[in-house]
Amino acid sequence: MHTSKTIPTQALVGQNVSPPATSTVKLSTTDLNNLMQALDINVIALTELVLPRGHRVEFGMIDVPGIHYNLSGVGRMSINGGPEIPLRPHLLIIVPPNTPLTIEVAGGSGRPKLVTRDCWSHQDGILRVAVPNEQPEIVQICGFFNASFGQSVKLFGELREPVIEQFEPADKIDLKLREAMDELLLQEVGVGAMTASLLKQIIVSLVRRSLRSSQRWTERFSILADRQVTRAFADMVARPGAAHSVQSLAHSAGLSRSAFMARFSNIFGQSPMVILRDLRMRQAAIDLTTTTMSIDVVALNAGYGSRSSFVRAFRKAYNRDPSDYRRIAKDGKAQKDI
Repeated sequence: MHTSKTIPTQALVGQNVSPPATSTVKLSTTDLNNLMQALDINVIALTELVLPRGHRVEFGMIDVPGIHYNLSGVGRMSINGGPEIPLRPHLLIIVPPNTPLTIEVAGGSGRPKLVTRDCWSHQDGILRVAVPNEQPEIVQICGFFNASFGQSVKLFGELREPVIEQFEPADKIDLKLREAMDELLLQEVGVGAMTASLLKQIIVSLVRRSLRSSQRWTERFSILADRQVTRAFADMVARPGAAHSVQSLAHSAGLSRSAFMARFSNIFGQSPMVILRDLRMRQAAIDLTTTTMSIDVVALNAGYGSRSSFVRAFRKAYNRDPSDYRRIAKDGKAQKDI
């Protein structure tokens, strides 16, 4: 008999890793605005899950975070063998990277029957999990994605516990996910940009919900837990081409140089200047693919006074010269437009 312990959803909503004891001041709205504006979203895959009574489905470990939104029906989810989370309509769950999970619907006697891979089908970027000739109980849209600032700073990279929020039909999260799935099925020009934009709207909705909650999970991420360091990081994200230095960033954080270096490196795993270089390369890549700026202007906009030093840094980051990067990006767009 299946007797796993179930924890009420209300007790889990907003959960994440515990914040440091010293984190007592909330992040400013300006800092969060800067971070959300610069956040890059990349949709890896979307899945439509249609699960009948008396069945369960298992997802293995994937090295990116997952998002699960319950459109209809009731069931339960167990993440990494932990306590069961009751599923109900409009419940959204962000699952940490490399975390297996099980979704099941009770029915009949004994443990729900595992849905085999024979019931998994692919179509134009969408994985569908459904049992033929069975009336569905749970209908859920699942996805796998990256949310990052540049190449090295991932918003959910250090997530250890799920983020769980209960939405309502008026929030229209289901409509955004349905639209993202339609985009993948149509495979029209700009499908990547459209799906990324729709998922980013959901992440921003999640952040807004956190700001109205007594449990602000936004401050329980390692990269957002230290208000002073986050202030400096948000400034780097908003103005990567500015004349930042360790001293100026420490001043922005209201810390001594040594304290800032230690706390920043402890949170991000790299020095401020390494992270800044990554953010500058991201800015340069955006300029190269979305504007007609000369390479010299792109370099200046990314904070480089010397074209040669910029080209060296860009080549190290992207394994090609800026001009080649622009040409390849342009050729790729031209192919999609054909």
